[in-house]
Amino acid sequence: MRLRIVSSKEEISKLDSAEELVHLTFRPSNIDVVTLIKACPNLLVVHIPESYRRTMSKSATMFLSANSVKLLAGDLRGHRKDIDQYHTVSDAAISEILDHQKNGLHRDEIVKRTGRNSGLSPDLINHIVDINSKRLKIQEL
Repeated sequence: MRLRIVSSKEEISKLDSAEELVHLTFRPSNIDVVTLIKACPNLLVVHIPESYRRTMSKSATMFLSANSVKLLAGDLRGHRKDIDQYHTVSDAAISEILDHQKNGLHRDEIVKRTGRNSGLSPDLINHIVDINSKRLKIQEL
């Protein structure tokens, strides 16, 4: 799983239209959200820092929701965009989440354990849990 890092409003128009997961390092305005949806019609997830999530306009969040785009909060610790424009969630982290799900761990415990080991945000871990549940038809306790 790879998240495209977008660190300025000017980068939005240069995104590949096939991008599905995007991390914004800035607080998006309503216009930025509309531009992002137009630039990336296949967009599934927008990940932004928690502080920006709390102060984002309701109309922007509603527009994302209306376009079936999940808004996740959290930081990407340790990522340097000057080295790579994508942040890759390690296969080990995804496997750990899947193993916990298969072993019947409760979602809160999965978030706690995986967050401690991987540094992923709770929202991103929950998103991966949801993907695994749908893809593999894993029942939640």
